[in-house]
Amino acid sequence: MKNFFSLLKREFRMFWGNKILRLLFIGAPLMYGILLGYVYGKGKATDIPIIVIDEDRTEMSAKAIQMFEDNEVLYVAQLLHDERGLSDATIKYDASAVVVIPKGFQNEISTKKYPEIVTIVNTANILTANYASSAVQLCLGTLKAGIQIQTLMKQGMPPAIAATQYEPFKATFIKKNNRSTNYMYFLWPGVLAAVLQQVLLLGLALSFASEYENGTFGDLIKRAPSINKMLAVKIIPYLIMSFGVWLMYWLFTFWFRVPFYENLGALTLVAGVFVVAVSFIGVLVSIMVPNQLKATEILMVIATPSFILSGFTWPLSQMRLWVQYLADIIPLTHFLKAFRVLIIEEGRLDQTYAFIGALLIIIIVCGFCSYLGLYYKKKSYLKNNPEIN
Repeated sequence: MKNFFSLLKREFRMFWGNKILRLLFIGAPLMYGILLGYVYGKGKATDIPIIVIDEDRTEMSAKAIQMFEDNEVLYVAQLLHDERGLSDATIKYDASAVVVIPKGFQNEISTKKYPEIVTIVNTANILTANYASSAVQLCLGTLKAGIQIQTLMKQGMPPAIAATQYEPFKATFIKKNNRSTNYMYFLWPGVLAAVLQQVLLLGLALSFASEYENGTFGDLIKRAPSINKMLAVKIIPYLIMSFGVWLMYWLFTFWFRVPFYENLGALTLVAGVFVVAVSFIGVLVSIMVPNQLKATEILMVIATPSFILSGFTWPLSQMRLWVQYLADIIPLTHFLKAFRVLIIEEGRLDQTYAFIGALLIIIIVCGFCSYLGLYYKKKSYLKNNPEIN
């Protein structure tokens, strides 16, 4: 028994003596606990953007809009008076619903012609769609009850009886994009993109770190004296393999009968930019951290929370500002935004230029840092090994 406790003590000493293991075992749960607490801290979605098309422009329609604005869940991102520019506005503001108040709404209520308010719910994100549709339904229900009770009370009817007499208008809800609210259509593509980012980061963590550890960096310098050439030979194989993974994902859509067929060419272009951005992050860490295990651990810490931070499921607008800034430096965030626009919402490529631009900024910054890091690594190696020159 004494020997057993001695071994336990030895194991604890080894654990505390390993800085990386200590950091991962204690630091990772601490960091993720705090990070996820700030991500989901609000607990419920508020200020979800909606678009209102007010074709009536009357006191009654203004009252409906005011009720939307007073509801904590909803935020009227834009008020239109017709459907011109609706598609662009929906994607620009990432609107979860579009409420259409028809022309003649107030007049038809007063003449008991039973007008109809149509709400188009954007189910590209099931979570925000459910929040928005419930809030819109509550507002319209309250407005409806107020109108009918007020109208009948003017006719001398008691409030309790007035509430059961007639409906002043009809409220219709139409689901758009993911009409069946199929959870697989919503979640599956995002998870696959997260997996692709993770395997790229973990693979590229070894690109230069393995050269340092295996003593083959000198041979690489001899065969590829140019910095650009060294970077290219490390990244291009992953671009080729990623294209194979992309084809496999495309075949999965037929296997699992996932109806993603529109804008595949445009999405493939965005995916290519995404892969290059991820590759430069992986290469940069591999250059700066000359140990395969440490480089892998660092990139694992980056990759693990990226899907949660991407805003694909829980909206970025509901997160703390500093978390949003953190999410913006992760390529997956911008790729998934472009994916939603092109595939789920069937938008245009030009509507994803902002996301492509963000990916290009990541490529430029990480590419420049990778070039500098590799330049100084090469310079240091040649100084210590003059025979290679």
